Amino acid sequence: MSTNSSFLKKIGPGILVAATGVGAGDLATAAFTGTKLGVAILWAVVLGAFIKFVLNEGLARWQLATGSTLLEGAMGLGRVAQYVFLVYLLAWSFMVAAALMSASGVAAHAILPLFESAATGKIVYGIILSILGLILVRIGGFRLFERVMSVCIGLMFVTVVITAILLKPSLGALIQGLVWPSIPDIDGAGLAWTIALMGGVGGTVTILCYGYWIREEGRLGDADLSVCRIDLGIAYAMTALFGVAMVIIGSTVQVDGGGAKLVITLAGRLGEELGVVGKWAFLVGAFGAIFSSLLGVWQAVPYLFADLWGMIRKGETGDAPAVSTDSAPYRWYLYGMAFVPMVGLWVGFAVMQKTYAIVGALFMPMLAIVLLSLNGRASRIGERYRNHPITSVFLIAVLLFFVTAGWLKL
Repeated sequence: MSTNSSFLKKIGPGILVAATGVGAGDLATAAFTGTKLGVAILWAVVLGAFIKFVLNEGLARWQLATGSTLLEGAMGLGRVAQYVFLVYLLAWSFMVAAALMSASGVAAHAILPLFESAATGKIVYGIILSILGLILVRIGGFRLFERVMSVCIGLMFVTVVITAILLKPSLGALIQGLVWPSIPDIDGAGLAWTIALMGGVGGTVTILCYGYWIREEGRLGDADLSVCRIDLGIAYAMTALFGVAMVIIGSTVQVDGGGAKLVITLAGRLGEELGVVGKWAFLVGAFGAIFSSLLGVWQAVPYLFADLWGMIRKGETGDAPAVSTDSAPYRWYLYGMAFVPMVGLWVGFAVMQKTYAIVGALFMPMLAIVLLSLNGRASRIGERYRNHPITSVFLIAVLLFFVTAGWLKL
């Protein structure tokens, strides 16, 4: 028993990364993409997860080698960088919070349809679950948060992956989609959906939250780097498998349309294919995925604002106060995220999910630039922990891909 507890503690922050990153972005965007583009796009899921692993490993390497968060390192580049990121964080927080409320509301209404209109159910349940997430974060503390997240990710991973297996997709098509990169051009939207899928899988700005979670677990020195690599490897392997499963589900049942009815329609089609057990297993897994993501964002993103606000007020990162969940900036940002984005519940579900994923994808090139700059110099991180040449080449490739894809789309 103690061995199992020790192992779970070691991979705890990685589990939080997977539970937070795998949610509205993975479930909804992967399902939409699977329906539109099929399994030919599976390579993008795996590549997206691997990109997030490389970025998060770089974050852990910086923090454990220097003792400061990556945000502190990046914001040390100047006041302009601080205010630019503040504007981006505010915009991203609104988009992701509104998308998570929307997705949570849809999943809850699918399980307990008390309202005639799915759109109404999405709004009411979205508001209730946002407030519930706020209460759990404020009252339960980090340990309760960690336990609830573990239960949610267990539900989502087992049920969704088993659902995909039971649908018996074509093995040849899966292998081709995984190893032969292609982007089907469906109504000219293939590139946009591919970028959204790669941006959404495994989280975006929430990558930065990993640094605060490993601090909660007492990982403070470079000796913990190997443990971080193990738990991040497990986290993103789970993320990739979940994303692949959702694309398979979306491509197999071929859900037409979109909006707030998508999850309900998807569950209904799965019921036709797998029976009532398959339908309810998917609904439970979907809710676990989405609510864990909402809870993770509610708990972790206020860390970023509190950290950034402390730097802006002090004027230099070295004098910024330590981040505390009891601090006023943390608490007020949490309250803001839980209530202000509720207005987004009146926006179309599919539009909200796609916009959130694309906005999140914009973070990838920014993070790649920061890691190239901070981790690329021995004077900043030490010769032992600076980027390996292969890592630098990969980060440059990530930067070029997202910039080129964005340019072509515009």
